[in-house]
Amino acid sequence: MRILAILALVGLTASCGFQLRGQASLPFETLYVAVPQISQLGTELKRNIIAGTKTRLVSDQAQAQAILSVSAEDRSKTILSFDTSGRVREFQLRYRLSFRVHDAQGRDYLPQSEIRRTRDISFNDAQVLAKETEELLLYRDMQSDMVQQVLRRLSSAPATPIALQAESKDATAR
Repeated sequence: MRILAILALVGLTASCGFQLRGQASLPFETLYVAVPQISQLGTELKRNIIAGTKTRLVSDQAQAQAILSVSAEDRSKTILSFDTSGRVREFQLRYRLSFRVHDAQGRDYLPQSEIRRTRDISFNDAQVLAKETEELLLYRDMQSDMVQQVLRRLSSAPATPIALQAESKDATAR
């Protein structure tokens, strides 16, 4: 009976198209990641690039085929709703990242891009410490989502800078 259940489960997962993510394929052999040193996002991004791609991180911009420059990373919290006595009931957590990918000459692989994530969180005066911890966990979850989104955008980047692609199209049109 157990063997039959296991075979049925394997058959269902195989037929649904489920597949492990595997390694991301980035179009760059070397990459320099320019993020603030204290950024947790930068640390997680570098760790994911090292572990999940064949791209090698370099410590000097001059050695890099591409440079990932983070221009802004913002976290904010706004009030969504109040209860009948005027106390806060819900917050919205916002996380925004602006970046661009370019070569050493400043030609873009990916122009200035922005990724935004939001999460709603309820608030209770009686559980302030628990809600602060939940807020930190939600920000960490948004950060992980952000890193995965950046990796997907990097993997879809062209292998040559956009300006060079336009020049080669002009040359072939003549």
